[in-house]
Amino acid sequence: MKITLKLHAKLSDCLPAEARNSGTLAVNVDAGATVSSLIAQFNVPPNLCHLVLIDGVFVPPAARATRMLAEGETLTIWPPVAGG
Repeated sequence: MKITLKLHAKLSDCLPAEARNSGTLAVNVDAGATVSSLIAQFNVPPNLCHLVLIDGVFVPPAARATRMLAEGETLTIWPPVAGG
């Protein structure tokens, strides 16, 4: 099944080179794939997955290992943001 993965800020470095500028990649995943399995597949450091959304809905850290992805969903991940 196909989902969209969006990695923001420095996390986009985990995407293939052709997707880094946009930070967006269409991904084919197996049925039963979870948020955590996709994070691991792209070598995104879990400690940098601060804000994780599926179609704009927050996925808390405790649910990421069990929340399965579905056809057409968009998984968006933001790292912690610091500023002054």
